[in-house]
Amino acid sequence: MTSDAGPGEISERRNVSDAAGVVVLGACATWSLITATVQDGRPEGVLLAVLAVAAGYAAGRICGALLPVATPCAGALAGLGLAVAVPHLAPGPQIVAPLGHSGATAALLTLCVGAACCAAWSAESPTVRHVLAALAVAITVSAALLGSTSGFVTCTAVLLSALAAGRMTSRGLGIAGLALAALLVTGMTWAVAGNALPDGLTASLEGQLTPHRIELWRDALHLAHRNTALGAGPERFGELSSTASRTLLSDGKPHSAVLQQAAEQGVIGVALLGASFCWMLHALWRSPRPTPVVLTAGAALTALAAISSVGNALSFTAVSVGAGLLAGVATARPLPGGSPQPEAGARARGDRLTP
Repeated sequence: MTSDAGPGEISERRNVSDAAGVVVLGACATWSLITATVQDGRPEGVLLAVLAVAAGYAAGRICGALLPVATPCAGALAGLGLAVAVPHLAPGPQIVAPLGHSGATAALLTLCVGAACCAAWSAESPTVRHVLAALAVAITVSAALLGSTSGFVTCTAVLLSALAAGRMTSRGLGIAGLALAALLVTGMTWAVAGNALPDGLTASLEGQLTPHRIELWRDALHLAHRNTALGAGPERFGELSSTASRTLLSDGKPHSAVLQQAAEQGVIGVALLGASFCWMLHALWRSPRPTPVVLTAGAALTALAAISSVGNALSFTAVSVGAGLLAGVATARPLPGGSPQPEAGARARGDRLTP
């Protein structure tokens, strides 16, 4: 993406994007405190998630400016090591397969593939680029070896998106496509919870998602209808859901980020969750990094949004930090005295992740 705007105007637009991020994350934290106070909830989980995203984003911006290749590579290796060392990366019972206990692992590996591909696109040397591409493929294969079918699917999707990103001439069109994909997955989740899909399609999805998960979603939607404005309060779903209360050792979550927000923080909580995702996409759109890096990171974050729509991946600090770190690396500004990689220069080297 090229622009006729001067450096001052470009810098001003990025400052606006940064300010919007501060406002959105601050609003998420503030609203959780308000709903917790009014509804006697527990906002600690939401506050920790917001802090994790903010810390990861800040670290990504700083380290991405200093070490644009080493930072995402190190993040990918660290995430892979965590997924391998702690295969059951989730608390509670494992009764909501395929995206229950494996949801966090799938999300973490998906972010790792995105980080490895971003590092590959940032590398100047073709040899280094091919090594990092091989790392992304190895992480994708690891998802299958770890038994995370959903992780293998999303990792493959991110890998293919990274390959296609090198041939995209307009990042705006790519960002719009990612936003549409996230909206479709979220809409499908809401439609399943509201029993608004045809019977045949609902039955097919129940086989993949399990009836237990869908009952949790419907409980969440019922709570959202009863408490549209404020929700039932953060971390109160487990005690108010009849399905969760009947489950032995329930983790107290509906296994859907958007439905959890609707049930516990009302329509404003859902709007803030959507605003957080839109802010990340906007920051990527305004990023000084090359388009392949931007779209690859966007694909990984969109895959995370899809996983979170049907699972509880965002309940894990490692996933929240990883999402913030990847977004920060992909939006890092060049250091003073340096210059951002021009789009033409990236194409001159040959935008390929494979020979």
